[in-house]
Amino acid sequence: MNAPRKPGPPPDIPQNAPLVGNIKVTRQDWLDAALEALLAHGVEGVKIQLIGEKLQVSRSSFYWYFKSRQDLLDALLDHWRQTNTAALVAKAQTPANTITEAVGNVFRCVINPALFSTRLDFAIRDWARRAPRVREVLHASEAERLEALRAMFARFGYPDLEAVARARILYYMQIGYDDAQLNEPMEARSRLVSSYLLGFTGQEPLAEEVDALIAYARDLESGKAPE
Repeated sequence: MNAPRKPGPPPDIPQNAPLVGNIKVTRQDWLDAALEALLAHGVEGVKIQLIGEKLQVSRSSFYWYFKSRQDLLDALLDHWRQTNTAALVAKAQTPANTITEAVGNVFRCVINPALFSTRLDFAIRDWARRAPRVREVLHASEAERLEALRAMFARFGYPDLEAVARARILYYMQIGYDDAQLNEPMEARSRLVSSYLLGFTGQEPLAEEVDALIAYARDLESGKAPE
C-alpha cells in the first residue's frame, strides 16, 4: 500500500499565488513574517504558531509551503545569501573606471537598506553563535564577500597580499562601523567620503566620483530612490 501523500497546493495554482479557502496567504507572506520575527526577536522568535497567529491563518497554511520549521529557517538563510551577500558581491563586480569608483559602488550597497540589510546581517551573526551549521553558512558567505572584494582590488593592479589586506580592511571596518551603531547623519558621513576612499584605496578619488556618491547618499536619506 502506498503511503498517503502530503497535501500540497493544487498544480494549476502558482506556488506564490494567493489562495482561497483555508489558505489565505502566500509562501512569501510566511517568509516575510518569519524574517520580521527573526529581526525583532532572534531565531527563537521564529515560531510557526506565533507567525500563523500574526498572519491570522492556521498551521495548515504553513505546510502548504514548508515541510517543517527547519525548512523555513533554511529559506531565511537562503534569503540572506540571495540578498545581502549577492548584492555586495554584485557591487564589487560592477565595472568601474577607477578603484575609488569601485569602492564607491560597494559603499552604495552597504548604505542602501534596499540592497543590504544591516539588521539582517547581525541577526544571522547572532544566530550563528548558537548554531554550528549556520556558522558554517556564515563563514562561507563571508569568504565569498571577501573574495569578491579581493578580486576588485586585484583588477586594478594591487599586488596579491595587498589586495587581500585591503579587502579585509574594507569589509571588517564596515562590520565594525555598523556594530558600533554610531547613527551618524548621512551628511556627516558624506563629509568623510573623499578621505574614506583615499584611506581604503591609497588613491585620491575624482571629484565627480565623490559628488555622485554623496548625491546617492542624500537621495537615500530623503527617501528618494537613488539611481
